[in-house]
Amino acid sequence: MGAGDMKTSVLIAAPVALGLAGAGAWLALRDAPRPARDPTMPVMPATVDIAQGETLYARSCAACHGADLEGQQDWRTPDADGRLPAPPHDETGHTWHHPDRVLFQYTKLGGREALALQGVEFDSGMPAFGDVLTDREIWTILAYIQSTWPERAGAVQAERTAADLAKEGN
Repeated sequence: MGAGDMKTSVLIAAPVALGLAGAGAWLALRDAPRPARDPTMPVMPATVDIAQGETLYARSCAACHGADLEGQQDWRTPDADGRLPAPPHDETGHTWHHPDRVLFQYTKLGGREALALQGVEFDSGMPAFGDVLTDREIWTILAYIQSTWPERAGAVQAERTAADLAKEGN
C-alpha cells in the first residue's frame, strides 16, 4: 500500500469511526435512566383550593407580607441588619416576575437557601416553611397569591414558568 492509499484510507476511516462512536454513544444514552427530579422543583398540582390557600396565607404569610398581600412598608430599603423587609405579593411587588419553581423553593427552603441554589449569596429574611407546610400547602398558597394578580401579571409569570420548565427539561 502506497503513502497516498494510506492517506485516503485514513481520511475515509476516521469519519466512519467517529460516526460509529457517536451513534453508539447515542444508543447507549437514549435508554439510560434519567436522574430523579429534584424534590425542590415539583410542579404545581393541576387542582388546588384557592379558598384554602387564602386561609393558609392568612395563617402563615400575612404577618409579614400583609393581609392584603401589600408587603411591609419601604420593602425596597434594607433595614438596620441589611435585610429587605417582606415584599408585597400583589402586582406592585416582584413575586410575579419569578417562575413557580423559584417561588416554591423560596417558600419551602427559605430565601437564603433558595438563592444559594441559584448561586446567589444574600441574607434574606424569608424563613423556610418546609417543616411547617406540606408541599401541597405551599402550592395552594402560591395559587391563591397568583389568583389575585391582574391578567397581564399572571400571563407574564406563566410564560416565565413555562420557559423555566422547558429549560429544566420538565
